Amino acid sequence: MAPSDRTLDRRPFKERRSLAMRRSEVMNIRDKYPSKLPVIVERYPKERSLPHLDKSKYLVPLELSLCQFMMIIRSRMSVSSSQAFYLMVNDRSLASMSLTMAEIYAEYMEEDGFLYMTYASQEMFGCFL
Repeated sequence: MAPSDRTLDRRPFKERRSLAMRRSEVMNIRDKYPSKLPVIVERYPKERSLPHLDKSKYLVPLELSLCQFMMIIRSRMSVSSSQAFYLMVNDRSLASMSLTMAEIYAEYMEEDGFLYMTYASQEMFGCFL
C-alpha cells in the first residue's frame, strides 16, 4: 500500500488487519521490545473537531502514566491547551489518569494483544452526536 493510500484509509485498525496478523504483530513487538506496550489510538468515528492523528500505532513504556500519554497524543494532534479531549479504553471506559499504561494494559488488552484507545472531544458526551 502506497503512503498516500495509507493516510486516506480511515477504517479502524481491526478492519484493516486480520486477527492472526494482529496477534503475530503483537508477538513480534513484545519479543523485540519487552518494556513497551502496543497501543492503538484512533479517533471516535463521529468526532468533528479534533484532527486525525498521523499514525494510530504506538509503543508505550510500561511505567508511563495515562496523563503523560495523553500529553503525547495532544502534542501529536497539535491542539490548543484549552481544547478538551478524552481517551476512552476499548470504546467504553475512561481510565484513571494516575494509572500506568501497564496497569491499563493488564486490565483492558484485547484478545489480539493490543490495547485500543479512542479519542474524542467533549461533544461526544453531549447532544452533538
